Amino acid sequence: MQEQLSQERDRFRLLLEVSESIALHRDLHDLIRDLAERLPPVVPFDYINILLHDPGRDVMRLHVLVAPEASTIHEGLELPVDESAAGLVWKTQQRLIVDSVDTEDRFPRLLALMRENGVQSFCTVPLTTAFRRLGALGFGSLTRISYTESDLQFMQQVANQVAVAVDNVLHDESVRSAQQLLTRERDRLQLLLEVNNAVVSRLELTEVFDSVATCLRRVIPHEKSALLLYEPEMRVFRKYAPHYAENDRVVAECQGGPQSARSPAAIAVTTRRPALFDEEHLKELVTDSKMVERALAEGIKTVCAVPILSRDRVLGVLMIGSTRPAALSPDDVELLGQVAQQIAIAVDNGLAFQQIAELKEKLNTEKLYLEDEIRTERNFEEIVGRSSALRQVLQQIEIVAPTDSTVLIQGETGTGKELVARAIHNLSGRRGRTFVKLNCAAIPTGLLESELFGHEKGAFTGAIAQRIGRFEMAHGGTLFLDEVGDIPLELQSKLLRVLQEQEFERLGSTRTIRVDVRLLAATNRDLVAMVADKEFRSDLYYRLNVFPIVNPPLRERGEDIAALVHYFVEKFAKRLNKRIDSIPTSTMDALSRYEWPGNIRELENFIERAVILTRGSTLDAPLTELKLRERAESAESVETTRSLTTLVDAEREHIRQALRNANWRVGGPSGAATKLGMKRTTLQSRMAKLGIERPAGR
Repeated sequence: MQEQLSQERDRFRLLLEVSESIALHRDLHDLIRDLAERLPPVVPFDYINILLHDPGRDVMRLHVLVAPEASTIHEGLELPVDESAAGLVWKTQQRLIVDSVDTEDRFPRLLALMRENGVQSFCTVPLTTAFRRLGALGFGSLTRISYTESDLQFMQQVANQVAVAVDNVLHDESVRSAQQLLTRERDRLQLLLEVNNAVVSRLELTEVFDSVATCLRRVIPHEKSALLLYEPEMRVFRKYAPHYAENDRVVAECQGGPQSARSPAAIAVTTRRPALFDEEHLKELVTDSKMVERALAEGIKTVCAVPILSRDRVLGVLMIGSTRPAALSPDDVELLGQVAQQIAIAVDNGLAFQQIAELKEKLNTEKLYLEDEIRTERNFEEIVGRSSALRQVLQQIEIVAPTDSTVLIQGETGTGKELVARAIHNLSGRRGRTFVKLNCAAIPTGLLESELFGHEKGAFTGAIAQRIGRFEMAHGGTLFLDEVGDIPLELQSKLLRVLQEQEFERLGSTRTIRVDVRLLAATNRDLVAMVADKEFRSDLYYRLNVFPIVNPPLRERGEDIAALVHYFVEKFAKRLNKRIDSIPTSTMDALSRYEWPGNIRELENFIERAVILTRGSTLDAPLTELKLRERAESAESVETTRSLTTLVDAEREHIRQALRNANWRVGGPSGAATKLGMKRTTLQSRMAKLGIERPAGR
């Protein structure tokens, strides 16, 4: 009797301690661990656990377990309600006592785990408050034991108090979960608002995505993000990566296209649905995607690709990468889809703005170019002459003009190569578009590439704004490259690519631009000799020399001189507001006899000077200039008859004579180097060594 009273007293004291423990501990794990230390002296057990019912999945889940260290039973274990002792107790609200697991045949999975861990006996009592049924509190023993009715009553009293604690904890968790949900929802709405503000306040895609990426990082933790815009013409993705401290923004071409569907971006574009990948799935794609290979190398374990759609068009993909496994929830993927919808608006606006800006720049450039063309005096308004040599050139122009073939116009300086190029353009189907010209010899080597292909802002020192090149300006029209032989070797390969592929990149850009341009080229240099001297690419020469036209020099067009003289006299007299009615026969004869080494340009300049000097109505030409030139040439010829004292003098005179016969032209088909059978560079070297200089005016 005394022993029973003592035991009752201990149990009441323990119930009081349980109440105190519940008051002290807000965490279930701490509470049960505390009970595991206090209760065994009164109620023997080795295991104590709490299983709660999950109404959503209708299972019993092991929430708290205090067990020996060797146990293989772990928290989080789930069992169907009808296959667990706790489920039976939860349903019936009746205590369950199993004195020996060997004689129990219900709950096979649960009993297998107990036998595996040496549990011999167990007892389970319901965890229930006045408001709801929560689950069950279980006790297990490694030795066979028979719990008395007083033991069960005490366990139930403990369970009743623990149930209150569990209910409080679940209530707190529910409140915290609701608060977290509200906070998360607020953050997501704030994100969508900020993304919307970024979209409506910025037009540059890089600025838009920088702002969007910053907002995304705050709501969805991740390490990498990128905006990939798909370009169907080139079948590539263009990458916009945000500017982070550890990862400077880059713009790069991403290999591959949606047709391959072997990268996260391609799969998202092909399916038009968000695509979520874990590390295992990424490894399956690594052999077909360099982007995936780089992502895995950087430790990325989760990737989400969300398509950016606008009016049933795929504009690109929003990419998110995290170094944490399973880093993105379905809610995160849904949020990314909403962000992608707003980014689609920004991409549409940005692309439209970019296109408008480029067209505006092109129109402005064309306007300035055409104004400059109007201000520039042309050599002719039409081709003048009826000689057989000129008629042959005109026939070639009529043949090649309707085609889009490349034409190489050759001839000495001053023969009117640009006029031939304009005639080809005006007779072609491109006559309604721009005729753009560029003198390659007049542009410094360092700036020639920018002139031809354009540049981006910041591409080099002094590039303070974007500029389109002559190829873009001539899109749909004709580009005339004068002095094409002066293009440096390092630039010739890029020119060859444009001719073959009709595509190029601006300086400082990786975006490929496609154009439709007909090329006309002109040169007074001997390209064949330059190819032999490794000064001009042979493949470029063959690509330019599709249809060669050779302008005859004026000395081979003697019958055209009279018509040219009348044309130039009328032209300059009108400009200078003079009236010249006649040209003396002696003057015309002298002009026709002269060989005009400077060709039509020399004749034009001479006639302009003559019109300036004329005071009456009859042309007063300074024929003494022509006589002085003829005397100088005659004196040079007489000099060759003098005796030569040394071999060096003989070589010097021989070279000088060859230069005189070639009108002091070094290179070209009719140049002195060809006549002497040596390379142009070799002849120039010998001239420098022998002190041979071109006479003034030559």
